[in-house]
Amino acid sequence: MIQQLNRIIGTALEEDIHTGDITTLALQLGARRISGILKAKEEMTVCGVQVAERVLATVDKDLLFSPDCADGHTLPAGGIIARFSGDAQLLLQGERVALNLLQRMSGVATLTARYVSAVQGTKARIVDTRKTTPGLRVLEKYAVRVGGGSNHRTGLYDGVLIKENHIAAAGGITEAIRRTRSYIPHTLKIEIETESLAQVKEALAAGADIIMLDNMAIPLMQEAVELINGRALVEASGGVNLDTVRAIAETGVDIISVGALTHSAPAMDISMLLEAE
Repeated sequence: MIQQLNRIIGTALEEDIHTGDITTLALQLGARRISGILKAKEEMTVCGVQVAERVLATVDKDLLFSPDCADGHTLPAGGIIARFSGDAQLLLQGERVALNLLQRMSGVATLTARYVSAVQGTKARIVDTRKTTPGLRVLEKYAVRVGGGSNHRTGLYDGVLIKENHIAAAGGITEAIRRTRSYIPHTLKIEIETESLAQVKEALAAGADIIMLDNMAIPLMQEAVELINGRALVEASGGVNLDTVRAIAETGVDIISVGALTHSAPAMDISMLLEAE
């Protein structure tokens, strides 16, 4: 993850600074040192403290950084995330990138925590999807874990998920599972997407390990869970929001995948405030 993080930060800084920070250079600050804080302006589940530190340390090798809280901490509006000091010119160059990543990751963690809280007391686990910001998947999936959720597959390379278009291309559920089973090692499980009870029955008969119930109404989902009866893990997907997630969890599904955790999480409002030493 360190190499991926360094690549993300390097790309973001290059994108923002490019040939130079004209505004800061025009101020002619020299080697002036400055101290500051990262401050939460709304209640949030904090995530990305060390990422923000790494951004600022990348632009200022002599950065002094002291976190006031750790990732996963619920911070009230006005709470201090971290304190730091360093070269004023360099810190101003890294400010936006540090905030962008910290705000984004805290937003994902905060939204995830709300979903996890909504299903508390059921057996359902809240998981993410691949609907992530291009280039930021490793950070967003980490933020989901910080918020109390779990990760689905990271990418196309580390898990089998046979979806509607795969089924159509292979000629049906049974054939898709047969072909996949003959190709993958025994250590991998097969998950398949279904949209009806007939497809659930076919997936069970073909030996699916995980059955996704895609965009099913609650009563139909309940029937599907009873039909599967523990013979496969059950994942609910589609139409999941904070108003519906509790009812979905109460059908007895094992997993609820929520694309909104990453594609619709609002960035948290965080400020970086500087004060001359």
